[in-house]
Amino acid sequence: MTTPETRPGTTLPPAPTALITGAGSGIGRAVTLALAGAGWSVVLAGRRADALKETARLAGRSGDGPEGPAALCVPADVTRPDQVDALFAAARARFGRLDLLFNNAGTFGPPVPLEELAYDDWRTVVDTNLTGAFLCAQAAFRAMKGQDPRGGRIINNGSVSAHTPRPHSVAYTATKHAMTGLTKSLSLDGRPYDIACGQIDIGNAATEMTGRMRTGILQADGSTAAEPVMDAADVARTVLHMAQLPLGANVQFATVMATAMPYIGRG
Repeated sequence: MTTPETRPGTTLPPAPTALITGAGSGIGRAVTLALAGAGWSVVLAGRRADALKETARLAGRSGDGPEGPAALCVPADVTRPDQVDALFAAARARFGRLDLLFNNAGTFGPPVPLEELAYDDWRTVVDTNLTGAFLCAQAAFRAMKGQDPRGGRIINNGSVSAHTPRPHSVAYTATKHAMTGLTKSLSLDGRPYDIACGQIDIGNAATEMTGRMRTGILQADGSTAAEPVMDAADVARTVLHMAQLPLGANVQFATVMATAMPYIGRG
């Protein structure tokens, strides 16, 4: 079993523990596979227990064996403080510490004109993308401040929408701009406790949530066009690089996107 590289200034133990939200599919699943393949213990969180178990199986962590300890699968709704508390308590009880939180759970919401967006749909996106990320980061801070050795890392899943919106994406775009503020505040507040925080902004990774990009999606000029996508494994490799840095170094912001997608020059 390979383990993350140890460098001067790091507090990572030989087999560190990562907690991944939204781990049942897409980016969360790809990142879980990359971390598990590099020797990390993994805690998988999401709303669908069956999907989490499938991720664990694909990662070779459905049972203790030569690839490492079995993944801990914890069905949880990150918008519920009680469930977030239970999730992090279960992670600490199983593995004893937390070295990485990948704040990944999120939703787009319906792609409708702003004036047609229902209040409940707005709240669902804000509660999942922003409040859920805050609650998980807060729980991670508590764990990382109190463990020995102290510290850890939080990586927030932003989006290229944290910089440039798509049409009909007001709730998603607003939360991803807010995620950047959350990342900066976590970075500042984490300094005294050896807690590093960075953000990865992703554009057009091929997942279940982005299927319409390959068939045709609304453009800023009102047309509909298919867009290039990239493999989610390309994102996962970047998250793994960020995760394996010593805590004395941090990738504050990274953008990983399909090379030819309409982002630079969008509009």
